[in-house]
Amino acid sequence: VLFRQKWVVITSILTVTIVVGLGLWMKTETYTATVKMLVTAQKGVESPFYGPLMNMQNVQVALTQSEIVKSNPVMERTLRAIGLKQLDFEKKFASPLRRIMIDRNVASVNKKIAEMAARIPDETIREQQKQNILVRLALEELKQNVKVEPIRDTNLFTISYSDFDPGIASGVANIISRSYVIFDLEQQLAEMQMKYGDKNLAVIQLRDNIAQMEKSLTGQVLPNIEAIGPASVKIVEQATPPMKPTGLPKPLMLILAFFMSIFLGIMLAFGYDYMDQTFKSPQEIETVLGMPFLGAIPRKPKPHDYEHISDQLCFELKDRKLKSLMIVASYPKEGITTAIANLARSISNKCRPKVLVIDANLRKPAVHTAFKIANKAGLVDVLEGTVSFNEAVNNVTANLAVLTSGKINLNPGTLLESQKMGVLIDHAKQEYDVVFVDCTNLREAKDAIVLSPHVDSVVFMVEEGRTRRQVAKEAVEAISKAKPVFLGAILGSKRFVIPKAIYERV
Repeated sequence: VLFRQKWVVITSILTVTIVVGLGLWMKTETYTATVKMLVTAQKGVESPFYGPLMNMQNVQVALTQSEIVKSNPVMERTLRAIGLKQLDFEKKFASPLRRIMIDRNVASVNKKIAEMAARIPDETIREQQKQNILVRLALEELKQNVKVEPIRDTNLFTISYSDFDPGIASGVANIISRSYVIFDLEQQLAEMQMKYGDKNLAVIQLRDNIAQMEKSLTGQVLPNIEAIGPASVKIVEQATPPMKPTGLPKPLMLILAFFMSIFLGIMLAFGYDYMDQTFKSPQEIETVLGMPFLGAIPRKPKPHDYEHISDQLCFELKDRKLKSLMIVASYPKEGITTAIANLARSISNKCRPKVLVIDANLRKPAVHTAFKIANKAGLVDVLEGTVSFNEAVNNVTANLAVLTSGKINLNPGTLLESQKMGVLIDHAKQEYDVVFVDCTNLREAKDAIVLSPHVDSVVFMVEEGRTRRQVAKEAVEAISKAKPVFLGAILGSKRFVIPKAIYERV
């Protein structure tokens, strides 16, 4: 199966490997920096707002706080701290082909922004609207690159940020975590102001803490004491520039894709082979058609390739005392005429009987071409009574003769259905030891069914990779109504897909 479907396997391997390789080449490497946070629900100043957190389950607390991280107040403060990036910031890290796509995307975004702003008549407001759109785009991109994950069975969760620059990735991750801490402190401040007023010492202390923390929104790594802060969420571990890009190394991913493509190719090969309804092996002939396998003929046959089949036919015809033989096929161009010509030559040379080949394919006669003789007087002329049987027969060798089709004037079906056709074949069997009958394939005409009562035996011919099993089975059933003797089947256009060196050893 694998050798027969080798192009499916090869195509799968090449396609998957090339597509993955191009995808990896097009993909710009990113670096992910991570900050580890702790949800304590503890604060420096008592406030009823945080009381319920003490009774909540750890996972619920972590999930709640992780959603707050990606909220607009935290993200907007982060964006103000880092500023707006250029739309084509990725270009200096990207591959040449990816840069072309980035330029196209940036041009498309700028065009859309210009179209949206063009609706505003005032120039000042128009420029402000453009800036607002850029801020919104930057905010969305920032949220997409942030990932918050709770750590199972703990009060910890991580804040990760991905960027093309490892330094920027760690800096932004630290800024996000500190913006989140500031947001938490602001919540405490709002509660304290409502309860104690602006002059309370605890309120003043919280303001100082917020102001101090806002000065740290630079992304630089702080001393651990400063980073932890008084909020109910603590920065346990600050982000540092990652050493390696996110994900598996590209060479490793390409190797994995290559091995997966082999697995996919093998699956597709067996899938295609299973769905293929044509004959592919001698075993299928015996199983589907229920008749013996006589032999295989290669796609580019040589004279000696017919010797094994001719020996079997000689034995079967002699053993069963049969003289006439018709070879039938389901489809056109399955090589019946060529097979008959070569088998007739082989039998006449080896077994030394007198052999006659009758060209009963009156729709597309070709026997005269196979034997390189003229198609003057032939079967049609004998049936019409204008020429005698002996005058129409062409002697090719001492033991081999051919009765060509002759010039066809009437409907071929009418001639073959006449009683004269049966009389002619009976007469031929008296004059010759073996009579081969070539006829039209069953797809183009039903001549084989008409002729089957007049012949002693039938050989069915199928072409590997072309003749469908169900079609061949129906054809055999149609001919079987005349109850001829089926000697067996021949597999034409046989491909020997397994290399000889492997075939001889396995």
